[in-house]
Amino acid sequence: MQTFFEEGLAGGELHRHRWGVVLAGGDGTRLLPLTRKIAGDNRPKQFCNVVGRETLLSQTQRRISRLVPQWRTLVVLTGTHEPFYADQLQSVPASRLVIQPSNQGTAPAILYSLVRLHKMDPEGVVAFFPSDHYFSDDAAFIVHLDSAYGAAAFRPNVVVLLGIPPEVPEVEYGWIEPGITLESPVPTPLFAVSRFWEKPHQALASALMARGCLWNSFIMVGRVSAFLNLIRHTLRDLLESFESVRSSLLTAFEGTAVRDLYSGLRATNFSHDALSARPSDLAVLRASGLGWSDLGDPSRVLSVLERQDVHAKRILKADDSNRRVFVRKQAAKG
Repeated sequence: MQTFFEEGLAGGELHRHRWGVVLAGGDGTRLLPLTRKIAGDNRPKQFCNVVGRETLLSQTQRRISRLVPQWRTLVVLTGTHEPFYADQLQSVPASRLVIQPSNQGTAPAILYSLVRLHKMDPEGVVAFFPSDHYFSDDAAFIVHLDSAYGAAAFRPNVVVLLGIPPEVPEVEYGWIEPGITLESPVPTPLFAVSRFWEKPHQALASALMARGCLWNSFIMVGRVSAFLNLIRHTLRDLLESFESVRSSLLTAFEGTAVRDLYSGLRATNFSHDALSARPSDLAVLRASGLGWSDLGDPSRVLSVLERQDVHAKRILKADDSNRRVFVRKQAAKG
């Protein structure tokens, strides 16, 4: 499979500025009863083999490695989880680990990685990946993600979201209402965002689904500068707090400076406090055929496992049918 950048449509220079950030600092409290049964301890879900033989974090790293090399991928973690991630991340350079002293929500995690990236590569185009998501079709995911990188490089002032066509009127997801079609060089249509709906009630979710709104996958792609501009307009105080530690980043003083900073932070949600507040800075790609699920709830995990079981049974049935056809053909030849 040739990706958008490999075909040369956006140029090798932009490709060299492509970065990824894996968000793996959450506590996974809603899934703890399940992960305790699987792992025998209180590890968060991203460090657990929830659906398959790999941990969710390892699955995420492997999935995105086809587009973003490991040395341009940051992993955001929380220091208290070190016993659970130390072995899994032995091969990742320390400079690519963004370790928070505590989990204060998605906004500080995202901003910490952004200020680090701005110091490393201010021209970077970065994608954010939650580490607790499932995709049944990784190849389709790569195609849509590649388009998102291309669209974000072409439109430097917006953050591009991957929007998932909904299967049900889900009330636990954020919803994106697409607006007008935007000019873009990528094959997947790009839309402005008219409005961002965070966890609507049931009746509203049904109405949003009926008028073609999309689930927010929380996979976001944009230039580092576009993300920082969005935060500047929505979470200025948080941005100024992180500006105070900028000179310490990537030095021996980073750990101490960041611990002092986090001691005074309040928990902040990026979807609610940034995305919902500034839809004019957003665009959305309709990413169909991914088989996506956010594994934040035990019922969703069970649903994915059931789908995997049905798929496995179909394969076995097809194989059995093929074997019978082969036997009949061999008998006819005899």
